[in-house]
Amino acid sequence: MNKFTQTISGLSSANMRLDKYIADELTLFSRSQIKQRITEVLINGKQVKLSKKIQPKDRLEIHFIDPPPTDMEPEKIELSILFENDDVIVINKPQGLVVHPGCGNARHTLVNALIYYCKQIKENFEETDIRPGIVHRLDKDTSGVLIVAKNIFAHNYLSAQFAKSKAKKKYLAIVKGQPPEQFDTIDTHIKRDINNRKKFKACESGGKRSITSYTLIQSKGNYSLVLLQPKTGRTHQLRVHLKHIQCPVVGDPLYSRNDKNFPDATLMLHAYTLKIQLPRQVEKSEFTAPLPTHFTSLMKEIGFSIDETTVSR
Repeated sequence: MNKFTQTISGLSSANMRLDKYIADELTLFSRSQIKQRITEVLINGKQVKLSKKIQPKDRLEIHFIDPPPTDMEPEKIELSILFENDDVIVINKPQGLVVHPGCGNARHTLVNALIYYCKQIKENFEETDIRPGIVHRLDKDTSGVLIVAKNIFAHNYLSAQFAKSKAKKKYLAIVKGQPPEQFDTIDTHIKRDINNRKKFKACESGGKRSITSYTLIQSKGNYSLVLLQPKTGRTHQLRVHLKHIQCPVVGDPLYSRNDKNFPDATLMLHAYTLKIQLPRQVEKSEFTAPLPTHFTSLMKEIGFSIDETTVSR
């Protein structure tokens, strides 16, 4: 992670947008690189959006990553495909697979696998695009359903639904402890943890507003099976919100301590269903990603079973 700091002075125009200032005045990055490389911007110590208007004497701090590789190579990596047509591919992403190339992950990503499997994806997007076809993402260790666009039209069509929260996602998680309510909504702000740049934390103000609804499906001893429905899409949102209610995800290396009962457990978070309108189709489609073996094995060990009625609400 890299950092650039500056006290702003002598702006050529008042109330300039931050992204315009970075690209046109500082010339740190091009417009297309800003979202790819900048991870966080602070003005006077507070996290802000790139649309923020800046003023002289503001203290600017930009956190960014090194440029990812642009010479992406197709790689033969097995994909679990749930659905495919001329516009989209729906995949059950395995745990441990990074979605797209980035700092420290030049190869062996879902994108490398996609451009091997479907050559038109690379052909239909700009050569400099390190995320061709990617509409949304899952953390490396989160498994489950993920939709990919094969062309620009489909990408824009699907992206608009995610931006407007019209795409409905449901996740399953095995957590420590028991949530305070059977049904509830967690509504906080989330911002990066200044003590650990890899982590985020829930807070009352600052950062970005983040909303997650949950349903407690079952509890056994000190563990619970929870259905999660995010209303916003922040980085690590579900993991941070579950920690916030003192129910961290089992196997979470960032937000949970090692579990003495299941010391070898990996992150027990699975993107279970996605409901979305596909291009050129009248009705919404819903896709379900079967639970992976590491998830079902732990469920069996604890004594959980899935209530399909609850999950399909």
